[in-house]
Amino acid sequence: MDRTLEWKVGLVLTEESGTTRARAVLDTGTTELTGHGTAHCNPQDLDIPEIGDELAAGRALRDLSGRLMRVADRELEAVGAGPPKRQRTTPVFGWPAEPC
Repeated sequence: MDRTLEWKVGLVLTEESGTTRARAVLDTGTTELTGHGTAHCNPQDLDIPEIGDELAAGRALRDLSGRLMRVADRELEAVGAGPPKRQRTTPVFGWPAEPC
């Protein structure tokens, strides 16, 4: 099956009081996912807005990527193609149970 799709990613950056916030939105035509990222300027550092933009945007895109991968993982599991479930070998809390 051959096909071509175009997914659009929009990136909005805002800066206020030394904090840059980024919002990355993926629009697949049927689904929309949003990732967020922030960057803070240390008061002792030079104020170079482009660096904050790059950090916040990169973090938002990384967040968006993780969200997209989790959606794909859930869809793979739904059709039985996910990775095998790992069994927990240690208790969630407390001491390990010992046979009596």
